[in-house]
Amino acid sequence: QVQLVQSGGGFVQTGDSLRLSCAASGRTFSSYGMGWFLQAPGKEREFVASISRSGYSTNYADSVRVRFTISRDNAKNTVYLQMNSLNTEDTAVYYCAVGSSSAMPSRYDVWGQGTQVTVSS
Repeated sequence: QVQLVQSGGGFVQTGDSLRLSCAASGRTFSSYGMGWFLQAPGKEREFVASISRSGYSTNYADSVRVRFTISRDNAKNTVYLQMNSLNTEDTAVYYCAVGSSSAMPSRYDVWGQGTQVTVSS
C-alpha cells in the first residue's frame, strides 16, 4: 500500500515563498502521475497542479500558474510544490495525491496527510 508523507507547510507573510514536499513509498513512484490540491475552510478540495509520470508534462490552476511550480524527483520518490509570491488567498491545507495527472480529485486514489499553509498580510 502506498503512503504519502508531506512536509514543508507553515506560516508566512504575503510575498514569501514555501516549498512543499511529498515523499512516496510502497509503489513504483515513476509509474504514476501526481497532483497537489488545496482545501480552504468550508470549501471543497481544489486542484492546484499536477505532473505526469516522467515530469515532462505539468498542469496548473489559473490562480497559481505563474507563481507555483510542480516538480518531481523520481530517484527520491518525491514530488514538490514551489510556491512563490504567496498571498492570503493561498491559505489552505494542501494535499498531495498519487494516481493521475488529472485536475479531478476523484482520479487520485491515495492522499497525503495534508499540510497547513497560512499566509498573513
